[in-house]
Amino acid sequence: MPAKMVSTPQTIKSLQGIPFAQISAGGAHSFALTLSGAVFGWGRNKFGQLGLNDTTDRWCPALLKSLRSQRVIYISCGEDHTVALTKLRGVFSFGAGGYGQLGHSSTNHEINPRKVFELMGNVVTQIACGRQHTLAFTPSSGKIFSFGLGGNGQLGTNSTSNRKSPYPLKHPYVAFKSPYTDIGCVKGIYAGGDQSFAHYCTANSIDDVTTQDPHRKLCTLNEEIIQKWLSHSPGRLPVEISNEIDLVFSSASCLNGSFLSTSHPDHYCTSSKCSGVDMNIARVLFHRVVQPDHPEIAQQIAASLEKNLIPQLNNSPPDIEALRLYLTLPECPLFSDHNNFVTIAIPFAKSLLSLTEAPRKVLGMWWSRFEPLVFQRLVELYKEVVVYLLKINKVGIPSTEQRVFTSYLDTSLRLLEILHKVSDRAGHIIQYDKFYIHELDDLIDIRRDYVTWIQRQMYPPGDGMVTLCRYPFVFDAQAKTTLLQTDAVIQMQMAVDQAQLQNLSSMFMPAVESVNPCLILIVRRENIVGDTMEVLRKSKNVDYKKPLKVIFVGEEAVDAGGVRKEFFLLIMKELLDPRYGMFRYYEESRLIWFSNKTFEEHDLFNLIGVICGLAIYNFTIVELSFPVALYKKLLKKKPTLDDLKELMPDVGRSLQHLLDYTEDDLEEVFCLNFTITEDNYGVTEVLELVPNGEDISVNKSNRQDFADAYVDYVFNTSVAPLFKCFYAGFHKVCGGKVLELFQPNELQAMVIGNTNYDWVELEKSVEYKGEYWADHPTIKLFWEVFHYLPLEKKKLFLLFLTGSDRIPILGMKSLQIVIQPTSGGEHYLPVAHTCFNLLDLPKYTSAETLREKLLQAIEYNQGFFLA
Repeated sequence: MPAKMVSTPQTIKSLQGIPFAQISAGGAHSFALTLSGAVFGWGRNKFGQLGLNDTTDRWCPALLKSLRSQRVIYISCGEDHTVALTKLRGVFSFGAGGYGQLGHSSTNHEINPRKVFELMGNVVTQIACGRQHTLAFTPSSGKIFSFGLGGNGQLGTNSTSNRKSPYPLKHPYVAFKSPYTDIGCVKGIYAGGDQSFAHYCTANSIDDVTTQDPHRKLCTLNEEIIQKWLSHSPGRLPVEISNEIDLVFSSASCLNGSFLSTSHPDHYCTSSKCSGVDMNIARVLFHRVVQPDHPEIAQQIAASLEKNLIPQLNNSPPDIEALRLYLTLPECPLFSDHNNFVTIAIPFAKSLLSLTEAPRKVLGMWWSRFEPLVFQRLVELYKEVVVYLLKINKVGIPSTEQRVFTSYLDTSLRLLEILHKVSDRAGHIIQYDKFYIHELDDLIDIRRDYVTWIQRQMYPPGDGMVTLCRYPFVFDAQAKTTLLQTDAVIQMQMAVDQAQLQNLSSMFMPAVESVNPCLILIVRRENIVGDTMEVLRKSKNVDYKKPLKVIFVGEEAVDAGGVRKEFFLLIMKELLDPRYGMFRYYEESRLIWFSNKTFEEHDLFNLIGVICGLAIYNFTIVELSFPVALYKKLLKKKPTLDDLKELMPDVGRSLQHLLDYTEDDLEEVFCLNFTITEDNYGVTEVLELVPNGEDISVNKSNRQDFADAYVDYVFNTSVAPLFKCFYAGFHKVCGGKVLELFQPNELQAMVIGNTNYDWVELEKSVEYKGEYWADHPTIKLFWEVFHYLPLEKKKLFLLFLTGSDRIPILGMKSLQIVIQPTSGGEHYLPVAHTCFNLLDLPKYTSAETLREKLLQAIEYNQGFFLA
């Protein structure tokens, strides 16, 4: 590229947004230093004076990566060499060294920054470069060191000899003025061309490179400047203050240089893993400057953000220090003001989403290290934006503005989607339910949205309309249940329609067999597993989508839901019976997992998968004590060590201890190799986790691989054929797009319910029959006794009454419990009709008797646990 003369100041666009602390120019090269110690250089590089490990000239600023971690606080340029001073007072030099100006006891050139070891042990506070010489000052000893070209006496050594290493001047320079002498102290050192200067003063004040002229410092948002703005009288802002506010809030550099962390790790540690900003300070200062008593300041800030800052944000920032405002700005109260959603919050999100992959990845890592409360505030902000937009849409948006509305909604949801992924990858910074938007049921037609989403996947549209189902993490339990019901109704209706069409055809075409519009299970109680397998073997996949009706042989009950519930309870109790040996029970966690030692046919695992799917599709919870890992696998997500801790707490703790061990004697202490031991009917069996695992010792470098292999063996390798059958059975019923909308924990809650107990809600939702009502003496006694029971007894009561100690995903109210009186006396026990969640409660007259009989009843009930 040919050199071109420029006669007027030009903005270096490739450095926009970076908060700079200093600039320095040499003979034909330049350097810029950021507030957090990043060094950018450009220009001539014949002798390696840019420190970039080569001698190629640079036409654009290049980051000197080798100094990034050194905490550089000052940089000085000579004609063809460069010297940097670090926060720890280390001195690095590079470039031309022909006269010894690098101080390395040689005349070699250096193309990489090299520490001046001869200055180690001296606390250097100032450096200065002349044309081909260097000065360094250490106030503790009062010494000025010089090295390099001395032909004109610029080294102050009383000779014209060159010096290849730092040489202390033998003049009476002292750090502080002595009361016993008239000699002053050195305030500062300077060098230029072939000259050197030392500035004396009589006061005990020494310049440090960190002590800068306030008029030459970057203008940042701090307590001092805020106090200055707030000190003016309410009303119209003075021009000076208005301009200063505009300067700070229109400049990415000013905001990126604000709120820097001074605690460990401080802002000099800025990296892709550390933002260098103090989010608490940012929040405090933003709330300090935006106050109801000073609306004129808030208006000026809003105008500067809207018109100047946000429109100018670069989608490919030159350095990570230019990304800090993406963390701090949302803490400004203006972002949470509904009046600024369209003008500030949404355009800001759009700028963030337009960032290229590398800066977005850095932001993701910074977000992943947020305190949960800070992360939650950001999520809540854009949830509020979504609700605001949907409320406007519900009122009505002109067709001419529909495209703009869609863009706004899509932008906000996409940002929430990114935050959700960040939280998920970081092991849930906040729980997944914190992303729920509970107002959705009132703001959109969830069923229509789901149907539209399905249609658009089959026939991609061109109108860009947003469907909320693309962002399932915002749906709460109520909404997802509605989605599941919608999918079930659609699938069932399609199956019924197909059956009716086939039946219609059979009337005119005898070859066509008529079919039942429901999936009918006719079973004997004493052979419930065999009969169920027989029916399901003969059924087609489409039959599983039909409404389920259960008939017990010899019983005339009509299945209005109660018989179906009893069927699920009985068949799960049978399938989980230890005599089948299909599952292993873990005492410590009280959970089960597939047993790879079973002799049962794999078809039984397929049946359990079908049963689980049918339970979901028919909205019945079943007692199935699997860990969350099962539901992760059903959703094609990978189980982790946390899942092993849930299933096998002792093993999980041991593996975590192995990973956390810090001493160097890990191999001797743990004595592990890549194997696992299992009991195979009384015989200890050693299995290799990897090929030749018996010959591979576990050490510090491979212990994570060992833990991963252990987890993989327990949840995947050892049970692969069994889970494959279970998965196939489950997806015969529940396969399809609707499952994509669920988190593993949500799917678990659909199958087995959850433990979000609300006993007051339970009392409010109970229905009474016969003589009983809410204020009946016996009912009042019942609730008085019940609420005083410990949690475990309350859970036993649920198990006694409903067949499960867990509650449906929609909460206590969906249990629909009924209490009715019985004609027997007080010596009778309460009786539960599990199929209908119906409790027969005798008319007890004392709390003591009621408590005694209730506890007898619930403790007699053994439930359906796998023993």
